[in-house]
Amino acid sequence: MNLPTVKQLRYFVALEKRGHFGRAAEACFVSQSAFSVAIRDFERLLDVQLVDRSNKRVTITATGREVAARARDCLHGMEELVRLAQSNRDPLSGRLRLGVIPTIAPFLLPRVLPDLREEWPELQLYLHEDLTQRLYDKLMAGDLDLILIALPYSLRNVVVMPLFDDPFRLAVREDSQLVDPRHYCVDDLPQESVLLLEDGHCLRDHALSACHIRKPEQVSGFAASSLLTLVEMVDADLGITYLPQMAADSPLLKSTRIKTWPLAEDSVRQIGLVWRHGSAFGDAFQLLGEFIREHRA
Repeated sequence: MNLPTVKQLRYFVALEKRGHFGRAAEACFVSQSAFSVAIRDFERLLDVQLVDRSNKRVTITATGREVAARARDCLHGMEELVRLAQSNRDPLSGRLRLGVIPTIAPFLLPRVLPDLREEWPELQLYLHEDLTQRLYDKLMAGDLDLILIALPYSLRNVVVMPLFDDPFRLAVREDSQLVDPRHYCVDDLPQESVLLLEDGHCLRDHALSACHIRKPEQVSGFAASSLLTLVEMVDADLGITYLPQMAADSPLLKSTRIKTWPLAEDSVRQIGLVWRHGSAFGDAFQLLGEFIREHRA
């Protein structure tokens, strides 16, 4: 039986992902003509049509989509095989693709990465910052090895390793007329006084839940696209917000008039490390999680 090559599998997965011969060829660092020949050879080998070329755009056939899914699994298995062999030398060595959400990455990673590089100099850590859902999708597609996110979040077919709690703090401009932080009561907040990140950021949902915002009319119709923008709006006294402790302890509030105040003990989000269920590198990922937990301060 003639089997497909790793190159053919990679080329077809790239084509299925991008839906365009030119862009897929570019991603694989090969000319479009050579790429097209490789895809045709792959189809001849399997004796099945994987790509519908009758239209101006590329259409992957139903069989092609199934083949792409299996090809992706094969490539993941080959990568894990190589890394498993490497892990016998050092559990954290070689390439590791870590996804991190933007409300964690700039605050936690600068504390952890210098010690991580010193502890495991052979580790090649590739970082990808994005929103939680997109990171999870990339994890399940095999584009990432593990992700560092805030919990709770609905996840399936993964292992979740809770690392630590990150308390929320009330963030108010020091001379604000909107609220007296010394006598703060969530039920007394004025209408549209709570500023949050826009939909898609899990920090928005976590803040609403953990900080017990029960009245929708208290939340402003304006939403920020980043924590930096959120801080600028609070510094202009356009509202109050809730910042995770790791952000409040960072230089984010430097040169602002914002002060932060503690909230109830249950006003927290949980930081966790997540990887695909059944990964051969669970022990190594567990080791990385323990390292992050110990070196986060």
